[in-house]
Amino acid sequence: MLNVFTLDNGRLKGGLFQEEIESPEALAQSRPVWVDLEDPSAEEKGWIRDRFGLVIPENIVDDDLEESARFYEEDNGELHIRSDFLIDDDSSPRNVRVAFILYNNVLFSVHKEDLPVFRLLRLRARRIPALIEDAKDVLLKLYDADAEYSADVLEGIYDSLEKVSSRVLKSEVNDTEAAEVLAAIAREEDLNGRIRRNVMDTRRAVSFMMRSRMLNAEQFEESRQILRDIDSLDSHTAFLFDKINFLMDATVGFININQNKIIKIFSVASVALLPPTLIASVYGMNFKFMPELDWSWGYPYALLLMAASVAAPLIYFRRKGWMR
Repeated sequence: MLNVFTLDNGRLKGGLFQEEIESPEALAQSRPVWVDLEDPSAEEKGWIRDRFGLVIPENIVDDDLEESARFYEEDNGELHIRSDFLIDDDSSPRNVRVAFILYNNVLFSVHKEDLPVFRLLRLRARRIPALIEDAKDVLLKLYDADAEYSADVLEGIYDSLEKVSSRVLKSEVNDTEAAEVLAAIAREEDLNGRIRRNVMDTRRAVSFMMRSRMLNAEQFEESRQILRDIDSLDSHTAFLFDKINFLMDATVGFININQNKIIKIFSVASVALLPPTLIASVYGMNFKFMPELDWSWGYPYALLLMAASVAAPLIYFRRKGWMR
């Protein structure tokens, strides 16, 4: 899918702030400030090459982590930035790689799926017509929206962990509840880690834009504000990691307590059965001279003795509180 966004007197226009391009003729008539390519086909990449003279590589959204391969400028003036953007999907939260190319005052973005941050920017541009002035503004506003989206997701993690806390910090937690709690904590830990990675990547991209001297004074100050917002998000993610670790330790502690209760029951049962086992072993010996063998009440006597030997330690353990 290929969408173009155009500027009109400093305003992002187009009804829904975009025009879906379905032919090279329609692309030739547009004067975009932003061209967004979502999972583009080879044909659509050919339209971009013919219209703007820009060749989009096949591996442009590969997961290459080296900074030299993610942030660089070509000899012809192409500025390349590859950034990760967060998708907070209930089923599978993930980071999606987006490749940006700034060329001849037009921003090109290439990604494999639609992103919430892009939708958020379009919504903002609809509410604030003068929000976008040039292609660099589009890129900065995307990173600003990304920081805000990460903050919203962090608030969701706070709410989820509060619910988990109410389940963990009660009088008793059985194994079934503990398993559910551990699954919930693991999901929030994974999501918090993805946010940490996302804001770290955004910091690197904004810092690169500031170092490249491509921004005017107003955009430079906006970049500094984005970095300050990211710094505040870092402290929140660090706090959440501590809270997650505490809840994880508490849940594992309850699991260990439940297991210790089971082991204690087996230990008490083993100790209680030792005396009757000893009595049965004595009277099971096949010696010729054993006076109890001639008793008419020898068998009931042995049974009663074994029962008493079981009851005595159980009563003792119960009084000590070891069976609770």
